[in-house]
Amino acid sequence: MRFSNLQSWLDWQETLHPNEIELGLERVQKVWNAIHPTKIKLVVITVSGTNGKGSSCAMLESIYSAAGYKVGCYTSPHFIRYNERIHIEAEEVNDADLCEAFEVIDQARGDASLTYFEFGTLAALFLFARASLDVVILEVGLGGRLDAVNIIDPDVALLTSVGLDHQDWLGDTLEEIGLEKAGIFRQGRVAICAESVPPYSVVQHANKIGAEFFLQGKDFKATKMNSTWSWSGPDNRSRYSLPLPSLRGEQQVRNASAIMMVLQSLESRLPVDQNQLRQGLLGVTIPGRFQVVAGDVPVILDVAHNPAAVRILHENLQARDCSGKTYAICGMLKDKDIESVLDIMNSIMTGWVIVPVKAARGAGIDRLTSHIFTLDHGEVNTSDTTHQAIIQVRKKAQPGDQIIIFGSFYVIADALRCLEGEIH
Repeated sequence: MRFSNLQSWLDWQETLHPNEIELGLERVQKVWNAIHPTKIKLVVITVSGTNGKGSSCAMLESIYSAAGYKVGCYTSPHFIRYNERIHIEAEEVNDADLCEAFEVIDQARGDASLTYFEFGTLAALFLFARASLDVVILEVGLGGRLDAVNIIDPDVALLTSVGLDHQDWLGDTLEEIGLEKAGIFRQGRVAICAESVPPYSVVQHANKIGAEFFLQGKDFKATKMNSTWSWSGPDNRSRYSLPLPSLRGEQQVRNASAIMMVLQSLESRLPVDQNQLRQGLLGVTIPGRFQVVAGDVPVILDVAHNPAAVRILHENLQARDCSGKTYAICGMLKDKDIESVLDIMNSIMTGWVIVPVKAARGAGIDRLTSHIFTLDHGEVNTSDTTHQAIIQVRKKAQPGDQIIIFGSFYVIADALRCLEGEIH
């Protein structure tokens, strides 16, 4: 074995490939064929989109687990432990299984150079293939068409949303990005779009390849009441008196509506009754998505890092009952639309603390602070770490105020480590 512990494997993987990201399926497909030459014979759901992927995967995993099915779920990135990326029967895989999978992949790859993400994707698929599972949920890392996850043909492909993000890789327009994300659709198989008005390229691609396409608002829809919601879909199928998902935010009913379409599409193979559905919707949890840490001064954690996600975060904050001030702790990656994000959030902020993101793609704090200074802003400060920023803001905040920590996954991960003892 090349390495005896998980961290050594991960450190080595980060140095193996010259680029952090390299889209394309040829290398990863070749290695997958070597370690698993036959097709995966279980139900596969692939989820792509700019925002909403993580929440949708979490809902699917929770509902199918509540229904008694053996579920595998692959997501990225992770917050604290790499093991968070791969769940088998609602449990994180252990270090030993990951090391074994990495060893198999390393031996099979020959001289092929794999990225960190590609190693992880192959490890997840390897572990899922050898487990006795009923259904696998695969979250696309970036885009769709050329993402490593797309070497597997899904039974159902779910597109959650299309927004401007990762333009360097996916294109500068929504039409270009939508086409890349719709690359997970397959001929003759179900393709679902959670947006009611997606880019035309998404609809056009689904029709061109002959996918069985279902569109939110046209083929299925959700109707929200005060504390419940109902769903209606094709063939006059409906579900009534559904509980609101335990995930916070108005957009989660829209996400859940698309999840209902997934369930309906797979009903003959994976039936879910009303009680199981209720249990799954109420039991779903996911860190870092409008996650509220309660207290006299609540702390809200959200990985919103592009304009579309930040608009939703802004709406959710405005809907909260907060009698005091709102302080922001923020750090971002340099390839994001930082100026637009700050423009959206600035109107509700009393003060800012900008923190660095300790990664190669991290944006310098000067870029964020200099833009905030051009706005009608409150007080702007900086801090060397997220931990110090939390201490700094808590000294200033009074009962009734709130603190929002948002931006890069790295910042939210640091915050989760700092607040671990307070999270229930």
